[in-house]
Amino acid sequence: MTATTTETVSDSPVLDAVRTHTASENPSSFLTLNSGNSTFTVPGADGVIVYRRTGGYAVQFGGPFAAGEDYGTLLDAFRAYVRDEGLTLVGVQLQRADAERYAALGFTVNQVGASWAVRLADFTLRGTRFMQLRNKISRAHRNGLQIQEVAAADWQDGIAAIDKAWLGSKGGAQQLEFLVGQIGGDAQAHRRLFVGTIEGAPVAYISYSPVYGSRAGWMHDLSRRVPEGSPGLMEAINAHAIEVFRAEGVAWLHFGFTPFTGLDAGYELDGHSPAFQWLMHALWAEGAALYPAQTQLSYKQKWAPDEVIPEYVAFDGTQASLPGFAHIFRACNAF
Repeated sequence: MTATTTETVSDSPVLDAVRTHTASENPSSFLTLNSGNSTFTVPGADGVIVYRRTGGYAVQFGGPFAAGEDYGTLLDAFRAYVRDEGLTLVGVQLQRADAERYAALGFTVNQVGASWAVRLADFTLRGTRFMQLRNKISRAHRNGLQIQEVAAADWQDGIAAIDKAWLGSKGGAQQLEFLVGQIGGDAQAHRRLFVGTIEGAPVAYISYSPVYGSRAGWMHDLSRRVPEGSPGLMEAINAHAIEVFRAEGVAWLHFGFTPFTGLDAGYELDGHSPAFQWLMHALWAEGAALYPAQTQLSYKQKWAPDEVIPEYVAFDGTQASLPGFAHIFRACNAF
């Protein structure tokens, strides 16, 4: 059996696969279109696998995006390819259906976090539960915030200025990749970008990526703001986007994956690693230096999500691998 690896581009088999093969219901599937990802295909098999090579690991994003009859063919071939290359396979952001398939093949599979989604049909910011959120949004508007949906190509300088200020406020942190979206590139035509300005100066933005499957809609993806900006910038932009989406009849707004959140023993599969399960809880409590999970979750919970979607990591072997887990973050450019 012959396999190939290529760099991903928009309007390619990758985009076709994530649009068509939605059985795993991965709300972050559009991130497969990020530049820098590699794809694995098998001649005659309908589907793709997306991954990044880092150090001695192949870090796979999600499960195979494949027709049901070709899912196992792709996974078996990719597993063999990775081993032949002298690499170790670790998969991240597997959905429950993926996790069960991987566990049955002898992978060690653990919950690694969750993603969150809001049903938009009946969504409203009325009521006491949203009082603080409404106050922050009102304050941003009183400070002169104007919001518009824009073409990214027309706002490159403004986006770059926001990014520079935001990253500078994080002590010169690196731009994250792989498990977060991007702006620009061939896939930009499929995303939506909302920008906030005050007195004509760009102060914040949110990029939304399409979500396919039974919870189709948009995912609140990459978002940045100037650190000295008005309170409520992100909340106001997202509230504006929600009203645009609702008017269009969009069913779901997703808030994407946050590691170490939504952990529940009931989500774990037979054969999971108790030690790795303990580590995820420890990182939720004390791991802000690695990833600000509590801050991220606090923002998402402001919108009262209707669905918590557990996500998983899979290690090729009988034990969870700490180096494998670390290389997920390395693939993200976190360190």
